[in-house]
Amino acid sequence: MPIENLGHEYEFEPQFGLPERLPDDEVIVWQGSPDVSALANSAFHLKKLGFYFAALILACAWPALESGAGLLAVVLSVKWIAPLAVIGMLSVWALAWFTARTTVYTVTSKRVVMRLGIVLTVSFNLPFKQIASADVRVLKDGFGDITLALQGSDSIAWVHLWPSVRPWRISKPEPTLRAVPDVQAVSDKLRQAWTQNTGLSANARTLTEDEQLDPRTLQIKTT
Repeated sequence: MPIENLGHEYEFEPQFGLPERLPDDEVIVWQGSPDVSALANSAFHLKKLGFYFAALILACAWPALESGAGLLAVVLSVKWIAPLAVIGMLSVWALAWFTARTTVYTVTSKRVVMRLGIVLTVSFNLPFKQIASADVRVLKDGFGDITLALQGSDSIAWVHLWPSVRPWRISKPEPTLRAVPDVQAVSDKLRQAWTQNTGLSANARTLTEDEQLDPRTLQIKTT
């Protein structure tokens, strides 16, 4: 079964998160959406953006602070950058919220389905036989990302997947379940479903030297 782009407006879904009802011989193993806070920080880099704006505000206010000017002078020195910083942070948070609200990841007994899109909603069907490997990146508080490497020549455009895609893999995009709660348990369910469906084993992949330096990353390879 090839990878399919199953476009469907989610307001009219016959089954939540899915463009069509599952066959009788297929069941949902897990279904969920990204956590807003985890997605904002991992995919949209909200904390890094906050530090950037804080540095800009400090740079603008520093001359007034260094000269010993009063509070009014300090406020006037940041009267443009501070509102822009607030607007920028709120805009990124809103984008993360809308993304999390409209994204649904579903793992069934036969495939992974990703419903994506804020304005134009599409669904991507990833049969287990097309999944070559699944890499699990553990974030704080049990959240994490599950990246799926696909076999063969089938691929999905990077821009169609973003932000549910592995960063910087442009030529061969890898669909990614981003900011998944309790990612270790979800990865175990995915492994068990993949093994039962394909009849093959799923073993831990040996990490590279660079990967071993990052204790947050656990990579699983289906073999």
